[in-house]
Parts: sequence; structure tokens; C-alpha cells
Amino acid sequence: MMHIALLSLFLLFAFTSGALYQGAAQLPILNEYDFIIVGGGAGGSVVANRLTECPSTRILLIEAGSSDFDNLNIEVPSFAPRLTGSQFDWNFTTLPQPGLHGRSIDYARGFVLGGSTAINVMAYCRGSKDDYDRWARVTDDEGWSWNSLQPYIHKIENLSPPADNHSIIDEIDVPIHGSGGPVSFSLPGQLLPTDERAINASSELSTEFPFNLDYNSGDTIGLGWTQATVGPVLLHENNAAAYLIPAMSRPNLDIIVNSQVTKILQTGTKDGQPVFSAVQFYTVGDTEIHTINASKEIIISAGAIKTPQLLMLSGIGEKDYLSTLGIDVLVDVPDVGQNLQDHPLTTISWTVNSTNTLDNIRTNKTLAAQLLQQWNDTHTGGLTLGPGNQLAWLRLPNNATIFKNNTDPSAGNRSAHYEFIVTDSFVSFSQPFPSAGNFFTMFSNLVSPSSRGNISLNSTDPFAHPLIQPNMLQTEFDIFTMREAIKAARRFMGAKSWSDWIIEETSPSSEAQTDEEIEEYIKNTCFTVNHVTCTVPMGKNGQARRGGGALNLDLSVKGTVGLRVVDASAFPFIPAAHTQVPTYILSERASDIMQEVYNFSC
Repeated sequence: MMHIALLSLFLLFAFTSGALYQGAAQLPILNEYDFIIVGGGAGGSVVANRLTECPSTRILLIEAGSSDFDNLNIEVPSFAPRLTGSQFDWNFTTLPQPGLHGRSIDYARGFVLGGSTAINVMAYCRGSKDDYDRWARVTDDEGWSWNSLQPYIHKIENLSPPADNHSIIDEIDVPIHGSGGPVSFSLPGQLLPTDERAINASSELSTEFPFNLDYNSGDTIGLGWTQATVGPVLLHENNAAAYLIPAMSRPNLDIIVNSQVTKILQTGTKDGQPVFSAVQFYTVGDTEIHTINASKEIIISAGAIKTPQLLMLSGIGEKDYLSTLGIDVLVDVPDVGQNLQDHPLTTISWTVNSTNTLDNIRTNKTLAAQLLQQWNDTHTGGLTLGPGNQLAWLRLPNNATIFKNNTDPSAGNRSAHYEFIVTDSFVSFSQPFPSAGNFFTMFSNLVSPSSRGNISLNSTDPFAHPLIQPNMLQTEFDIFTMREAIKAARRFMGAKSWSDWIIEETSPSSEAQTDEEIEEYIKNTCFTVNHVTCTVPMGKNGQARRGGGALNLDLSVKGTVGLRVVDASAFPFIPAAHTQVPTYILSERASDIMQEVYNFSC
């Protein structure tokens, strides 16, 4: 197709213009940089794009993974689940979880240019007004509020037609969205038999499950049509494609892949604070350590697992803890690695009175081949679909018994306690796929958790994975809310619109009926949405202290000069949303902050 040919030519031009290097040996020795960005994910890609809009700056982005973001499994929207556990995944595993009967769970994080946006399920969710207004209160900076962030939200967006070009009039509030931005998103590219049933169930049970025309309006509550980062050529729109490809045509950006930064180096002091302006890194297959300097800043965008690990290995963290590991403490910042927040999930499935569900793509190889050919030829059909055609963001009732002895951990009444994802197939993270049959699944995700975890060091070896302790379902509120979400899912599926569709709930969830049985089911099946965040949180300006944040309100690391964090680790609270878009929003504002600091005219 013409657009694919043009993209290939552009990539060839970009990759042969000297902007992208496969290892340290290719990097020009004489190049000097104003900024070094560690990590090419949702944070680093945005910053690289925005800073290189200023022709006078020179940027180096260092990515540990490869540049294979044009891989078919990354490009085809419905192939996203294949990427977990692949060569594009860091393949992290948590410590045993006490709240999950001692089970460890896999944490999928992107190990490729584009980071986790290259392997995610593409849900486009801004979050609620309350989520960002809470950020503003925590940092004492109105610039992080919902109203103040609107220019960045619109700057990001490019609302695109769905693959089948159906009318979206009743599926999204078009005027509240931007156009012409780098991140393309759209509505479902193929309507499913379950869509009308889900919308009708919302109408029938509107008190508990109201219809929401657009959950990205700032008030998320209700069931609405899924918005997903599927681009105008109907590719999985990861940020390498959205932000880096345009930037790679600029002469002031260098990208080096297959290279892992192992330490941030102190190079001096200023006003009594250590200055960090150099990084050490290794390239895959190269035993030599490389050091390179930045004249202005080091920007760490390695993600909510690797960013705190890198800071601690560089001597920035809780002093007593680092000392026990024999690490020279350069800056005492107790909150580094603390405050981890994530969204746990579980699923329940039903057998259905239909032979036309997305399960057929998995069980019918001929159909799967036909759909792939259709996608290759026209970028239409079942493989254009994202996580599910409807999402619902819902709250516990105000009189829920849990609030008698527990405060509400959500950001406010516009923020959900839990989420549903409506899926026209069998999905489970604990049970094998059935060999045959047709199914319907509801994801139930806890999106305002009160549990807190941490990242710590397994060793001082930078190539060893850190210790990941999310502490899932460790509070009374979290287990209560997950239990009530399961009950709510069953009430939703009890609507009349499903009566001739649903046959029965499948085992083992069908056997969990009492509160105690449901809790056991949750503990045995709970997984993660892979939204690990908040491990280097921003707070008010001032001296680092436990609970006060690791970053200043401008995302600079407390007690340092020349060091900033721009990724999801910087969130003080996890939004009640999928975290891709909040990371873009944070990174767009961070880029503006840096342009103001250095008086760039772009």
C-alpha cells in the first residue's frame, strides 16, 4: 500500500541519516550533547521530539532495547498480547505476593524503542479532572491541574476515523478532542454483536451503569465506547512511531539502541548540591564501558521499574538502605523506589449462545490467516480491534460499608474505583484457553488502589532485575472493591439484553458465590494491568524527606543539579485510567518546563 511504502522510505531515510545507531561503536566521537535522555518510552520519546524542535539543542537518546518497532506483532493491534514474554519485554517478575497466596506475577514492560507503548493494549484514557487536580494539590502547583493541562492534552491528540469508517456521532464527544497531534487514536474499527447488548444493558441499568458518551471528558464515570491508539493507517500507534519518527529527520537528534545506562555520574557541585552531567552505558555484545556528557541535563525516562533502580545504583536514594549495600550515598532521597502503585485485575467469563465471537480467530487457523491477509491488504477487519469495544469506569456507592472504617483512596467523585472491559472472547490469566467454544469475558480492574509497594535492589549489578514488590491487595479496601467489582459484573450481565446470549458463567468463578469464595477466587486469579507507576514521585519543592516526594514540582530530582525524571515513576498518585496518556501529558508539560528553564525559542 502507498502509505506503507512511504513509511518505509521515511524510515530508510531516517535510519541512514546518522540519527539512529545500533551501538556505541557507531556513535560519532566528536558529538556533544545538551541533553541525554535515558529511555525511549512514553516519557523519553516525547521529550526528544519537543526539545529537538529547538534547532540550537543537541539531544542523545539512549535505549536499552532494539529499534524493531515495525515488527508485525507490534504493528497489528490485536497481536498486542503476543508481546508479553517476547524479546520486546523486559520479562520482570514480582516477589511473591502475600495478598495473592504467595504467587509471583509477570510484569510486562517494553524492551524496544517506544517502550511499553509498543506492547500495550492501546487504551486511550486521559483520566479524570480529579486525578490531575490531586496532582496539583500534592505539588502545590496549579500547572498540574486538569484545566491547566488542557493545552497539552489537545497538543497530543489526533482523532482518526475508525477502520470501517462508521459514524462515531453517538460514540465520542468530538469537539473536546484535538486533531493534528502526534498520537492518533480512534473508535473500534469493527462493530461486534455484543456492542448493542452492552449499550442496552447500560440503558436498562442506568443507575448503576450509566452511559458516558466520552470518558475522556474529565468525568469518567459510566460505560462508553473504547478509544484506542490505533492510527490513521490502522497500526498500533506506539510513541516511537508517534513522536520519534518525525524527530529523527532532524539533525540535532541522535538515538543509540541496544545500549543500557548503568550509572549516572556526579561531575561536580553547584551551590552545595551535586551536579550530575554524565552517564555510563554498555552496548549489547560490547564489554567496554562508555561515558558521555551532557552540558545541560540528564533526563531519566527508563520507566517506573528501571528509573528508581538506576537512581539507587547511582547513589541517590534512602541513605541507610544504600549504605547497607555498599553504595556510596551522594544524595539522601528516601522516596526513591517507594510509593509503587498499580492496577490489579481479574476476569470472569461466560459461555455464549453464538458461534460468532473473537474466539474463532484463535481456534480457526484459516480464519486467522484470512484476517491477517485482510489487515495486510486494507488494514480493516477483526485484527484492528483493541482491548474491547466498551470500557466502564465505576464507583462504589457512597454508603458502601467499607467507608465506615476506611477513607476513600480515589481522587474524587469523577474518578472510578474500578473498571470493566467488555470483551467478546475468552480471556484469563490463570486458566488455559478452552480448546473449543465461544465466550464473553469481563475484566474487573481496581483503579484507585490503597495498597503501596516498592522497588529495591537485588544486587549492585545494573543488569540484574530489581526486586519488585507491588503489595497487591494488601488492604481491606482493595480486596473489598475487587470483590464488589465481580458482583457488579454479574449484575451487569444479568440485564435483559444478555438473556438470549449468555448460557452460563464458566468455572472456576462460577463456584465462587459467597464473599469469602469470591475473595479466594480473586487471590487465586488476580494479575496486573501492567500500570506500575509512582516509584519516584513528585511533590512540593524543598528538601527530600520520606513521604514528601523524590522530585520537585518541575520533576527535577531533589538535592541535585542537572537531573530530571520524566516518566510514569514521577506520578504522585496513579490516575484511575490506563497510564499511557497520563505519561504523554506529564512529558509534554515537562518538555515545556525545560524549554522555559533554558529560554528556548522553538
